[in-house]
Amino acid sequence: MNTSIIRYVLGNVLKVEGILLLIPALIAIIYQENIIVFYLASALLCLLFGILMTLRKPKTTIFYLKEGCMTTALSWILLSFFGCLPFWCSGEIPVFTDALFETISGFTTTGASILNDVEALSKTSLFWRSFTHWIGGMGVLVFLLAIIPLSGGSNINLMRAESPGPSVGKLVPKMRYTARILYLIYFGMTLLENILLIIGGMPVFEAVCTSFGTAGTGGFGVLNSSIAGYAPHLQWIVTIFMILFGVNFNAYYLILFRKFKKAFTMSEVRVYLLIMFTAIAIVFFDILEMSTGIFDALTKSSFQVASIMTTTGFATTDFSLWPQTSKVVLVLLMFIGGCAGSTSGGIKVSRFVIVCKTIVKELNSYIHPKSIKKIQMDGKPIEHDVIRSINVYFITFVLLFSFSILLVSLEGKDLVTSFTAVAATINNVGPGLELVGPTQNFSPLSPFSKWVLMFDMLAGRLELFPLLILFHPALWKELFTKKLGSRKVEIHD
Repeated sequence: MNTSIIRYVLGNVLKVEGILLLIPALIAIIYQENIIVFYLASALLCLLFGILMTLRKPKTTIFYLKEGCMTTALSWILLSFFGCLPFWCSGEIPVFTDALFETISGFTTTGASILNDVEALSKTSLFWRSFTHWIGGMGVLVFLLAIIPLSGGSNINLMRAESPGPSVGKLVPKMRYTARILYLIYFGMTLLENILLIIGGMPVFEAVCTSFGTAGTGGFGVLNSSIAGYAPHLQWIVTIFMILFGVNFNAYYLILFRKFKKAFTMSEVRVYLLIMFTAIAIVFFDILEMSTGIFDALTKSSFQVASIMTTTGFATTDFSLWPQTSKVVLVLLMFIGGCAGSTSGGIKVSRFVIVCKTIVKELNSYIHPKSIKKIQMDGKPIEHDVIRSINVYFITFVLLFSFSILLVSLEGKDLVTSFTAVAATINNVGPGLELVGPTQNFSPLSPFSKWVLMFDMLAGRLELFPLLILFHPALWKELFTKKLGSRKVEIHD
């Protein structure tokens, strides 16, 4: 195992975080807040550790998928630990578990909060809280790929470990340029939403934070009422951009290079939009009687369906009070999520499409046992390894989801609260139902439940396996065996 490249990448991650922590420090200067001391101290700490870890460059920058998974998981753990220090040290979130929960929720773009009064935070912390969504939405390692050259095609293993979806490929021959294109699209869409919100009348600071939350499909708001306090036209801007950020970014790349036909015929995107608009229609008719009119029902149904399916987690109403059918639709959408290659969480539409096609193929094999037909998506055959990995993913997801519910239920909360708390965190959605509903938060849960849910948030964002691999004995056996072996060689010399 190439431990030197793992150390080197982790060091660069900390240096990037240290630089990013200077941005909220600028916000503190603008609003003249004393909390700047804690952000500067955290930034210097990150930079110090990062520089120490990158002093010695690795002899080889080639690494494989196991190193990619381990690096990715450790990167997100380090990001969250150092990212929570300003919250904790400043006393704005005095309990370390709560500060870490809020930060992991931010970086994983979950949006589940332990704060009873969001508006009590300083402007600096509100900015950093929303900014973590934007950082985590595309992924900090994708950003590193854009600036750090890694040889031998190794960087695809790093990107596959961090990027959501059943498969990740290159948009252009060099992965470095692929990462740059993705960030260019991401930044451009965020900037466009920000401009439209400001033109629509939203204050600049709130527009910036809302854009970060939408782009990362995270859902942290700067007001206790989330998005409910804004005018309908602003809610519609957020709704449209939530839907757009839930689309596979490959489609935007194709549009950018004028390959319109290929972009608009992507089966995953079409299914994603079909599910979205069908769910909006069902919820619209279900809540029509309890709304003040057709436009109000359409606004609320569109916003909440888009928010839940893209796993953004913004809210304009307490959907815990909606009829049962609407609540069931929203819970189902939590699991489906957005497209692969988007900033959304959830299982992903592409996986459901492939699983449905696999079921149809299996049924056909019962009727025509000798038939040989490959599953296709967008005109391309899907390899058996992809289907196998998706099946394993579903099984692992169900086992982890079930075990997490069991652990959270030990606290004694009702089934709906326990079920939706786990569903909302492992799918990176944010709000659940009942005690963790859109007008509530996760603060009443015990520290043990919060640690379980923090694990679920990280596992959900990293597609389960990069985090789970850290618990594989063979990985650590190989790591320590190599270290002991190298020491023996040094003694012998």
